[in-house]
Amino acid sequence: MNLSVIQFETLFNNKVDNTTKILSFVNDIDSDILVFPELATSGYYFTDKNMLSKIAEEFDGNTIKKAQKLSTDLDKIIIFGFPELFKDKIYNSAAIIFPNQNLSSVYRKTHLFYKERFVFEEGNTGFPVIEYNGLKLGTMICYDWRFPEAARTLALKGADLIVCPSNLVTGVWQNVMSSRALENKVYIAVSNKIGIESGENDMLTFNGESAIYSYDGSYLAKASKDKEEVITAEIYPAETRDKSFNEINDIFNDRRPEFYK
Repeated sequence: MNLSVIQFETLFNNKVDNTTKILSFVNDIDSDILVFPELATSGYYFTDKNMLSKIAEEFDGNTIKKAQKLSTDLDKIIIFGFPELFKDKIYNSAAIIFPNQNLSSVYRKTHLFYKERFVFEEGNTGFPVIEYNGLKLGTMICYDWRFPEAARTLALKGADLIVCPSNLVTGVWQNVMSSRALENKVYIAVSNKIGIESGENDMLTFNGESAIYSYDGSYLAKASKDKEEVITAEIYPAETRDKSFNEINDIFNDRRPEFYK
């Protein structure tokens, strides 16, 4: 099973061009799974809720419909971030599109970073795992990585692969993602954006280095800090399911949650 992570500069407040680029990548990349950055359709640094509301879209909107058609026609799983309009609320969400439309769903970011909390609602989906064609897929978004409970919850629910659409700006996340893969024995795919966006009084620089991690924490593929790139690796989901690492120890069976409270 081939997995591709797409790193590119999403354009702020430009859904048309961003969506066109996403769909073009989907058409052109010959992989089973494609992972795009957080808020890939809109750009990231919104501080004005009124501006954000004009570009936010419902999960059954035109962008998702176009992605769904490609997913079904090309037999590809597509994950990308978008600002989701749901009733009168806006969520920082990831569209998780499967060839079987009945499985397609949305994940809403659980942990809001920095000024996101001024324009987005806290996510309320929890951490679902979806099974399709021999793969058990879980999703988290960007800042969720700082909470080991997020990846652990997905792994305990059976995820073989955790995808993480991101707009990362700190210099520390690279030190942790391999640990999330190792401690849960799962593949992790991080799609980060590149470029700079300005807010009211500050500026964010997105630091690329998108990566695919094996279940032993090693890199399968890694992108540069500042270039548009597609990285690809072959993954074997079933190999993540035996959580033992010697004839005695199993990282899940050895857990003692009664002492973790």
